[in-house]
Amino acid sequence: MYAITGASGQLGRLVVQELLKTHSPGEIVAAVRSPEKAADLAALGVVVRHADYDLPETLDAAFAGVDKALLISSSAVTGRFAQHEAVIRAVKNAGVGLLAYTSMLRADTSTAKLAIEHNQTEQAIRASGTPWVMLRNAWYTENHLLSLDAALAHGAFVGAAKNGFFSSAARIDYAVAAAGALTGEDQAGKVYELAGDDSFTLGELAAEVARQSGKAVVYNDMSEADYKALLVSVGLPEPLADMLADADARVADDGVLFDGGRAMSTLIGRPTIPMRHVVEQVLRG
Repeated sequence: MYAITGASGQLGRLVVQELLKTHSPGEIVAAVRSPEKAADLAALGVVVRHADYDLPETLDAAFAGVDKALLISSSAVTGRFAQHEAVIRAVKNAGVGLLAYTSMLRADTSTAKLAIEHNQTEQAIRASGTPWVMLRNAWYTENHLLSLDAALAHGAFVGAAKNGFFSSAARIDYAVAAAGALTGEDQAGKVYELAGDDSFTLGELAAEVARQSGKAVVYNDMSEADYKALLVSVGLPEPLADMLADADARVADDGVLFDGGRAMSTLIGRPTIPMRHVVEQVLRG
């Protein structure tokens, strides 16, 4: 039996869908904060269990009888490590045979603030004694396009990454990779640096959006401090704005989200989806 935490989220649902291609619904546990949001999965026969990272008392039952589990990292801006620790303890208590974790690209050496709690989580998983596999994800290409409407309206994407490269990939690529690591043989102890085959700058992203939309769209680079201030001004919580601006700056200075190893395409058995295809899908709505 496979358990997917955060299964009602965007990545979690895709992982469940991948597992359903090769496994019966009764072999899949959707471990979710709000079971009512997974009613559609329950209707398919997927086992839906309450699993709230902030309510440890829900977690032991969530992993009962589970052979392999995927811990999808919490979306909390701060304090996610404590949430992850609760899941790690529950997984160990349940005797789960393999725990996969969606970490961040080169979490153990990355200079980005976002990597800190990912690295702490990896260390806790290693120390738990539960066999593990680390899925170190780069950015999702879709996340670059969250500001697409604003970019089209104002004619510009903004950031602080200068000409730094992002080896981003489509969310479905990461889902297929996670399903492959969960179901594959001899995965324990493996660390995957998961990234797109092709890298791009934010300037190249803007140019592709301009080409496909037929509108004038450019990339305007800002200082880290100015970008953070802009993100706060449009409503992002200050801690999140700080981490996102820092990530851009670390892309520019340290290349923290670039990877040319092609571990993702090797794991999923096909090339990753190019940025231009994701842009096309998002523009179509």
